Amino acid sequence: VQLQASGGGLAQAGVSLRLSCAASGRTFSGYVMGWFRQAPGKEREFVAAVTWSGSRTYYADSVKGRFAISSDNAKNTVYLQINSLKPEDTAVYYCAASLSPWQTALIQTMAQYEYWGQGTQVTVSS
Repeated sequence: VQLQASGGGLAQAGVSLRLSCAASGRTFSGYVMGWFRQAPGKEREFVAAVTWSGSRTYYADSVKGRFAISSDNAKNTVYLQINSLKPEDTAVYYCAASLSPWQTALIQTMAQYEYWGQGTQVTVSS
């Protein structure tokens, strides 16, 4: 299984950015896909999750209303749309995949995910 995150970069506050996570190596039907981020000097934190089918989503309170997670099964890709970027969004963003059934409390935890991508850096300037 491989997860390849991309789409990060340097952006100004207020603009939008879309991150992609290309999944390969197996069929991902039934998986839960998540995005986490790790800011400098901080622990990795949950951002958002989506079922592979796209039928369920969940967001951290800190990003609700600005971030949107989606799944494109035809492209084997999960997206994270980030709108109205803020300097505090600066972090390395990681995508992850979990085969465990959806449980809202658990999908927010790193331990729930078996597979991780390498991360993509997002830097927001004010």
